[in-house]
Amino acid sequence: MAIPSITPLDGALLVDKPSTWTSHDVVAKLRNHFRLEKVGHCGTLDPMATGLLILVLGKATRYSERFMSSDKVYEGVMRLGETTDSYDADGELTGSLPVPPLSLADLNEAAAQFTGDQLQTPPMVSAIKIGGTPLYKLARKGQEVHREPRLVHVYTYQFDEYEEPFAYFRVSCTKGTYVRSLAHDLGQKVGCGAHLTRLRRVTSGRFDIADAAPLADILKWDSAELEKHVIPFLKLKSFE
Repeated sequence: MAIPSITPLDGALLVDKPSTWTSHDVVAKLRNHFRLEKVGHCGTLDPMATGLLILVLGKATRYSERFMSSDKVYEGVMRLGETTDSYDADGELTGSLPVPPLSLADLNEAAAQFTGDQLQTPPMVSAIKIGGTPLYKLARKGQEVHREPRLVHVYTYQFDEYEEPFAYFRVSCTKGTYVRSLAHDLGQKVGCGAHLTRLRRVTSGRFDIADAAPLADILKWDSAELEKHVIPFLKLKSFE
């Protein structure tokens, strides 16, 4: 049996995703821009979120599930005192309460209760499908349905700055963890509600945002320049 040939465009590309773009938008744009046959991504980022998006090209798409299952690290900002239906700033405001006197130590004490193994209920405004329909489509119709809690693990949940009502944090967690749910739940814990206003993925497994190229820069490249930034197919084994 002949061994399929490997080309310079079979590999992984690290993209710094801008806000407002969906992960699917990025995949479709680069597929069309470079006329690539097969492109996939390894772990969805919400449109509001920025940061590390791993794309797999050509024969490297077989690695998609492996890289998707890697642990993640995020940096984010939440606004205390306001809740939204999506748990982030893209949603509709659902409540507003005064923010009680809180210190950085208070926030970290509350955050510590959300570390370790936990069952997390996905937000209604999410891409998870129930009966083949994404939850966010049901939410737009005003419907709320039962969501099965999912087991996730939060390694660290740490606040490093607080300027009322904005709290700045860093989270390391397993795949499938909804960071906006962590923001919402912490707001409930401190008694005033909260929602996510900014989120940036900085690592995924052994990949780091420092090695990613901004999408705007990538769209200025030609195929020869793209090849220089693709992590070769045969090298990807070392990143598993």
